[in-house]
Amino acid sequence: MATYKTRAQFVADDLRQRILGGEFQGGTQLRQDALAKDYEVSRIPVREALLTLESEGLVEFHAHRGAFTTELSVSKIRELFELRVLLETHILRRAIDNLTEADLDKAESILIKYDEALNSGGEIGNWSEYNFAFHEALYAPAKLPETMALISQLNTKSDRYIRMQLLYTQEIEKAEKEHHGLLDFARQGDADQACALLETHIQEACEGIVAVLENRAKAMMQQA
Repeated sequence: MATYKTRAQFVADDLRQRILGGEFQGGTQLRQDALAKDYEVSRIPVREALLTLESEGLVEFHAHRGAFTTELSVSKIRELFELRVLLETHILRRAIDNLTEADLDKAESILIKYDEALNSGGEIGNWSEYNFAFHEALYAPAKLPETMALISQLNTKSDRYIRMQLLYTQEIEKAEKEHHGLLDFARQGDADQACALLETHIQEACEGIVAVLENRAKAMMQQA
């Protein structure tokens, strides 16, 4: 089992660089048998590697079709994150006055688990879930179910980008600091400061992801 894990990690690391380096366009099918031959391994470590890259947002599995590189569109990312700013600052402003100690304690307990996962480098597949759970704990007291449903949909669509931002921009510590700042402003009942920080938090996450993709595009142009 240890041998497979080592091989899987090697394949994942190399394939990650090939994807981010622009060798594979978005939507390219990654055939397990071809990759196994390419890396001179069996299909088992290849599948493990692809599952790792799926958790990082670089690969998607389509039913009955296999693994494909993720389509990463800068314009789509900007639109998703602009909508998040509009809706999430609105709902947070409405929620602040309704937050109870129980709500704040719940948000803090989620944040502690999120910090542990980020700092350990584990549970990558759960990072975006922790992220949304924390924000949701702060937003729920607004009692705006339709807005919350839209925010949930936007976060699902942003899921892979959030993981990419944390993994590839080396800004985990910054994200943690901003989350704790957001919780502090919420405890103080300071809606203006909380919403200003939230807007910056979402916008800068977006720009971090765009920078990763632009570097990828430059690499592709250099190879052309």
